[in-house]
Amino acid sequence: MLQPSSEAKLSPDYYRSTCPDVEAIVRAVVAKKVKETFVTIPATLRLFFHDCFVEGCDASVIIASRDNDAEKDAPDNVSLAGDGFDTVVRAKAEVEKECPGVVSCADILAIATRDVVAMSSGPHWAVELGRLDGLVSQAGNVAGRLPGPDMRVKDLAALFAQHNLTTLDMVALSGAHTVGFAHCTRFMGRLYRHGDGASVDPSYDPAYARQLMEACPPDVGATIAVNMDPITPTAFDNAYYGNLAGGLGLFTSDQALYSDGASRPAVRDFAKNQTRFFEAFKDAMVKLGRVGVKTGRHGEIRRDCAAFNILATPFAEFLSAAWADEGARPDWVVADMIHHWAPAAAHEHRVPCAVLQSSAARIAAIA
Repeated sequence: MLQPSSEAKLSPDYYRSTCPDVEAIVRAVVAKKVKETFVTIPATLRLFFHDCFVEGCDASVIIASRDNDAEKDAPDNVSLAGDGFDTVVRAKAEVEKECPGVVSCADILAIATRDVVAMSSGPHWAVELGRLDGLVSQAGNVAGRLPGPDMRVKDLAALFAQHNLTTLDMVALSGAHTVGFAHCTRFMGRLYRHGDGASVDPSYDPAYARQLMEACPPDVGATIAVNMDPITPTAFDNAYYGNLAGGLGLFTSDQALYSDGASRPAVRDFAKNQTRFFEAFKDAMVKLGRVGVKTGRHGEIRRDCAAFNILATPFAEFLSAAWADEGARPDWVVADMIHHWAPAAAHEHRVPCAVLQSSAARIAAIA
């Protein structure tokens, strides 16, 4: 069970003296990214959930691996939209310009998650800060740790309880499904292979089931997706809960919140009162943000969110020493895309850098 570290002292004012503008910097990046694509909102929100539920809120899900064996490569994570990762990477780059080596990627993800919710008409809350970035990211650690689309309330509640989250917290956090989309392959069983003498899950509203079948035929491609909230898909509101009462829950795990007596009262309450939903969601997000926080030797502040510092720090130290010796200054740094941190270190020490992007068969020069 991932519990908050007894040593962790999270606080909204953690960076008051070391990086006082961090939230404003992140917010500006998030706002620009949201203008580019709405997908930024659900992608960032889902990235935070998937991060916290596995190794704790430590940005381990952002690590990129040459061998495709990091958390993000696990089957349950391969559908995470790239816009979530891009939001954090962009924000980190801007924060590093102002406060190099100070703010963790885990904290940037937490801030960005709050911001995307607020920017989609949802609540705003004070984000507790002071996390370190994790030192472990393994695909094999993901299975069984994330809520699944076919789970029932009893199993969901047990999973959330492992993180000190109550059934009320679970219902409130499930409200994040009011924005975003889901791939058809995640719920095809409810449409075509339900069992019990019926091909379609009878808990679906019939008209909604027909709508889903049109969007997701039996031979649908793996990349096709539909809105999770068919009523107000781009607004963070309480419509999700009213949808459940009408049989418009996309996943089994969504509709189960209304059909199970343990969670139905909260669903009904949130459907009637958006203010109470927002307050419960804020409280639950703060609690989720405390899960598995890394401190001391168990974490670090990554130079680049997609790479551990095991190579980044020595490389930066090498460039710093070389720059101090005029006769030893390198003319260029050439890096491949696995070493994401190299261009930032080169830029910091004013060394031209060429990044080999084999996927695009080109070289991008970064001055």
